[in-house]
Amino acid sequence: MELKNHNLVSYNYKEILVEKKACLDKEGKPIDGLYNKWIYLNNPKQYNSYTTGAVKEVILAFREASNDRDVVAVVFTGAGDKAFCTGGNTKEYAEYYAGNPGEYKQYMRLFNDMVSNILMCDKPVICRVNGMRIGGGQEIGMACDYSIAQDMAKFGQAGPKHGSVPDGGSTDFLHLFAGIERAMYSCTACDPWSAHEALMYGLLTQIVPSNKHNGKFIPNPLVHTDKMLDEFGSIIYGKLKSGEELAEGKQRLKQCETSLELLDEAVNKLCTRLLYTFPNCLTKTLQSLRKKKLEHWDMNKENSREWLGLNMMTEAKAGFRAFNDGPKDNREVDFIMLRKFLAEGREWNDDMIKDISPQYKNN
Repeated sequence: MELKNHNLVSYNYKEILVEKKACLDKEGKPIDGLYNKWIYLNNPKQYNSYTTGAVKEVILAFREASNDRDVVAVVFTGAGDKAFCTGGNTKEYAEYYAGNPGEYKQYMRLFNDMVSNILMCDKPVICRVNGMRIGGGQEIGMACDYSIAQDMAKFGQAGPKHGSVPDGGSTDFLHLFAGIERAMYSCTACDPWSAHEALMYGLLTQIVPSNKHNGKFIPNPLVHTDKMLDEFGSIIYGKLKSGEELAEGKQRLKQCETSLELLDEAVNKLCTRLLYTFPNCLTKTLQSLRKKKLEHWDMNKENSREWLGLNMMTEAKAGFRAFNDGPKDNREVDFIMLRKFLAEGREWNDDMIKDISPQYKNN
């Protein structure tokens, strides 16, 4: 029988990488004719932040993977070992979208479609967290069905610090993983979680070491990897070390080499577990569980798109340009000055943005 092609278009990917890797059986041997499709964000110099072009390609790649009859699972990851994704490309945001709400609204249509395509994929989707998962990266990561991370990865939001809102998924999804209190704090205070904390909070399926010291894998030397209690009796498992402990950890880290060997092994093992299931029953189970995410996502995504577009005229315009153009040691606006100006009833305009932005302070 001649099979029909249900893809919308044929496409040669330029900004992302897409490849098929043979499925492995229970003995770890490649299976002829069955594959997992790996989709890589491929912008490692900018921590795999996605441009408009990359978002379009991710949409097409997920639709293609969903249709591929010989694909068992999708692995969504990033190039290199520093970041899965840090969200939208701030250079593009600052230089093109800032001050252009209509354009950003169109961009957010694409972003929404990217998240929806992940959530509607007919194949299980595994987020291979090879490094930082921040901002929009956290959001597209949570849209996936599973997340496996190397233990140096960090997780969190950045929106209110840089003029945006985590309405690309975190305000819809994060409380389903971590509970409303932790979601509230993460989305507003923007303090990152270590991989160990993210695992403890229910955000991850598994974490694995990524540092080799004298040929052996060791846990992240910068965080407490055993459950400890602080002076208030709270668990500080996964918290960043301090003082001499942190200095010692940094010194040990310098002696390590990075290897994602265990990460790939863990991802492949999960793919194999999923291989040994009835495919339609697996898909229906995923769809039933995804309803919890979709309930919030479909309710809010269009209203969020409208608001985020309009915000490009005020706080986002200031925040993204400060992050892109400010000095390396100061990429945030002067929040105290901003709040005082607003309390005085000052108008949002370019003069006020200059007054609060670090890139203009020495001019």
